[in-house]
Amino acid sequence: MPRLARSPRPLRAALIACVAAAIAAVAASCGDAARSHQRAASASVTVTQGQVGPAVPAGFLGFSIEYKGLEEYLGTNPAALDTGFLQLLRNLAPEGGSVLRIGGDSTDWSWWPVPGLVRPGGARYDLNARWAAIAKAAASAVRGRLILGLNFEADSGKIAAYEASQLLSHIGSASIDAFELGNEPELYAAFPWYKTSAGVHVPGRKPGYDVQQYLTDFRNVAGALPSNVPLAGPSSGAPTWLAELGSFVSAEPRVSLLTVHAYPTKHCGKAADVTAADLFLPSSLQGLAGQVAGWVRIAAAHHLPLRVDEMNSVSCGGEVGLSNAFAPALWALDMLPQLVQAGAAGVNFHTNPNTTNALLSATSSHGSWQVAAQPEYLGLLAFAQAAPTGSHFLHVSTSVPGLDAWAAQTPGGRVHVVLINVSSAARTAAVAVAGAGSAAATVSRLSAAGLSATSGVTLGGQKISANTGLLSGSPSTATIQQTHGVYPVTVPAASAAILTAG
Repeated sequence: MPRLARSPRPLRAALIACVAAAIAAVAASCGDAARSHQRAASASVTVTQGQVGPAVPAGFLGFSIEYKGLEEYLGTNPAALDTGFLQLLRNLAPEGGSVLRIGGDSTDWSWWPVPGLVRPGGARYDLNARWAAIAKAAASAVRGRLILGLNFEADSGKIAAYEASQLLSHIGSASIDAFELGNEPELYAAFPWYKTSAGVHVPGRKPGYDVQQYLTDFRNVAGALPSNVPLAGPSSGAPTWLAELGSFVSAEPRVSLLTVHAYPTKHCGKAADVTAADLFLPSSLQGLAGQVAGWVRIAAAHHLPLRVDEMNSVSCGGEVGLSNAFAPALWALDMLPQLVQAGAAGVNFHTNPNTTNALLSATSSHGSWQVAAQPEYLGLLAFAQAAPTGSHFLHVSTSVPGLDAWAAQTPGGRVHVVLINVSSAARTAAVAVAGAGSAAATVSRLSAAGLSATSGVTLGGQKISANTGLLSGSPSTATIQQTHGVYPVTVPAASAAILTAG
């Protein structure tokens, strides 16, 4: 997968030239040459007009929430939704087309009560017409579409079919992108689905549940659904299961969207604590994007899109002090261009109220709503602003140690160059942008007190308003003139700079 190049260039050639020039009694001229070489080579970021990968798809960036989370975020009245939360969604896709995935663990904990049928043991949340009206109103308000999970752990075609028919009837097919059967079925045999009155934990499937058994179950449940129901799957995050993605696609011709889950780090069970540094390892960036690119190739071979419809920085509920800190904002800003280049149709960041991974939160008091967002949200917003729908990524090379860089050209012709510094010291780069001419550029910043900061994060000097969900406060940008054909940009430690040219 194309990726920004890191190619440090030593000054040996310049120094040799300097010595030679000194011998020739033109030392002053040599000094100028060495300094120019340093600016252009040893601390440079060069953007050329060569495009890398596909354009940013419509609806690329969205959120994933739990079934119960819909009302916690938006309220219980479909005619008076939480406008601040809707704005948080709209910020990432102001032109519309966003995709909201509703599912996660609660996919298999929810059901639409079937007349005459006993409630399944693991179903603890009831769906109804009011819930569906809220979902429909939310999709309409942001001009988006929904991916809706269907209970699969119950292993009942009747339950899934009734749920799908009711959701279709109350929401309408125009607002539904696909129905996703279940959530992470690779875990059904490992975790209890419910607990009996006697305190016995009952898993969703028997020990040894594997891909082949899953395919049989999927085929049986899918076969009971109405023929007009668009299906998505396998909703898995296990590389061992996703190694069989081709078998899944071949066995399920009704599937119109492949969905996978991807987390760069895991904090499950007795696993060691995750650190901010773990987010910026090659395995958490290029390695994760490479995995997605492999799944995309399988999807493309079957003429299907692939969406990472559940993602965040740390799996298994996240980790206090990291998930809610600034480091994931810089990680997301670095990761998202790579996922576009990998060919993903979209990404949904998972947010769950009242948990460490509550990327977004909303509270209501006497009918008045207030919203908040973890620092990571501003990383998502920075990406959405720098690479809106239809933007193309450009080829970037950098020789600045500790500095990642990417560039995107918007449909309007502007070039945004994003410089990400996760090191403990400031970095200065000479940024050359092909085609920029001699015009000045502007620089805005995504910054905080450090990678561990959980508050005080700003984008362009602004913060998210608790009342409106919009950026508020006085914008802060700087104008930079070219020097010797490049823009000198300093990026403080643990921050990002967005240079706009054109």
